[in-house]
Amino acid sequence: MQNHHRFTAAALLGTALLLTACGKPETVTAGNDDPDSATLNAAAPVELPPMVTASRTYRCKDGSLVYVDFFSNNTAAYKTKKEEVGVPLTAPEAGKPYVAEGYSISGDGPQVDIAAPGKPSQSCKA
Repeated sequence: MQNHHRFTAAALLGTALLLTACGKPETVTAGNDDPDSATLNAAAPVELPPMVTASRTYRCKDGSLVYVDFFSNNTAAYKTKKEEVGVPLTAPEAGKPYVAEGYSISGDGPQVDIAAPGKPSQSCKA
């Protein structure tokens, strides 16, 4: 008999829960209520970061490995470990060597000349 009362109570509770879900649906409307819309519309356009045009691993004449990422804005990143961010180098114009204090990379193809602090310029191949 006790099970019958439990079943009845569970049925009544379930019915009550179902009926509460049948309420009026909530209506969401879009409007011009964004308090930051004027500030966002007046903001300057965002400049995207440069694209990587090539990412190469070079073996240099002294046997060392060098990693260089070349970017679309005449810059490059010189790395001695693949995971590091690297030293930024800049070419004054397309076709000129990428340079930074103590660093130089001539070219951006499969064969380049690279100079780094404490090392003379040497030929490196991808």
